[in-house]
Amino acid sequence: MPTNNNNNAILRVENLSMHFTTKKRGRVSTVKAVDDVSFDVRKGETFGLVGESGCGKTTTGRAIIRLYNPTGGHVYFEDREITGKLTKELKKYVTDSIAMIFQDPIASLNPRMTVQEIIGEGLKVKGVKDPEERHRRTAEMLLKVGLSPEHATRYPHEFSGGQRQRIGIARALIAGPKLIIADEPISALDVSVQAQVINLLNDLKEEFGLTILFIAHNLSVVKYFSDRIGVMYFGKLVELATSEDLFKNPLHPYTKALLSAIPNPDPISEKTREKISYNPQSHDYKEGVQPSYHEVSPGHLLYCSEEELAAWTRDMKV
Repeated sequence: MPTNNNNNAILRVENLSMHFTTKKRGRVSTVKAVDDVSFDVRKGETFGLVGESGCGKTTTGRAIIRLYNPTGGHVYFEDREITGKLTKELKKYVTDSIAMIFQDPIASLNPRMTVQEIIGEGLKVKGVKDPEERHRRTAEMLLKVGLSPEHATRYPHEFSGGQRQRIGIARALIAGPKLIIADEPISALDVSVQAQVINLLNDLKEEFGLTILFIAHNLSVVKYFSDRIGVMYFGKLVELATSEDLFKNPLHPYTKALLSAIPNPDPISEKTREKISYNPQSHDYKEGVQPSYHEVSPGHLLYCSEEELAAWTRDMKV
């Protein structure tokens, strides 16, 4: 897939693959969780990566931050390759530059550690040895995420889900990363708390000059929060466009199906509106002809065959 040759790209993912080998009843099979995915994330933007559960978006984020060793492809951060052999020096560079906010605010926090220890651990890794300095900076970060410095002595089980996620955000930001990978950071939270966390991430992005890779399946949230959006299906990136263009001109049938699944707040129109279902068997590729990536308009990329390209772009809105 072609990547945008934008000099402002802080992260470049090129032909990234993550395959897992499974063995069942003596038979070995390969699961292509991520298959030849490419995109870039520009400095200061929020890039949304969306798709249904199991499409490979979380695996993509984990491979970028090196929680998984990619099967193939290359990842560049600030023009430095961060794939390949994970040396001690490279691991420190990745840890200093990129941080992750995890989906489950309960499972991602050590129940035996206090909030001070959880957040301060990032400063230890950064080389801050003075306990007083770590305590001071932890207290400052707690205030920035909407908590109190007095919370530093408490344990994760003493907090609500929204508060735990704020602790997770503080842990990610404490070491001063340039890129945040937010892996469905609000999906495990009550609806009433989701907007608070999204607004907090927006404010922190502006204050710290962050770049965010926002992984989610809630398209309404992604539309509000993201500058550009990539749509994943079955390990492939099938469409990529600006947030405005994707909602105005969804071209891939899977993207259209995702958008049609967004509920309408009006119960009357919700009952009657058309919902689109996606059938992956509908793609009729001739022998020897495989789909490829096409730029249908500046910055709008589509994974399809030549015949599908002509059919799908016929009714594009200007």
